[in-house]
Amino acid sequence: MLVLGRKKGETIVINDDIEITVTSIEGDMVRLGINAPKQITIHRKEVYLEIQEENKQATSNVINLSDFLSMRKK
Repeated sequence: MLVLGRKKGETIVINDDIEITVTSIEGDMVRLGINAPKQITIHRKEVYLEIQEENKQATSNVINLSDFLSMRKK
């Protein structure tokens, strides 16, 4: 993991097209502004993990079409 120190208003550039700027620091809360191409998805980690878990549950609930059709006939 690369660890960088930044002050309010300073920016980090990733791959020429992503900029992360420290917009404010209040106590232990740091606010970041992120400029990135629209095709780049950006989530807080806890939201990302929630999405992954929901996707995992959704794929585990997949039912075979023939099983579904036979259930409808009963």
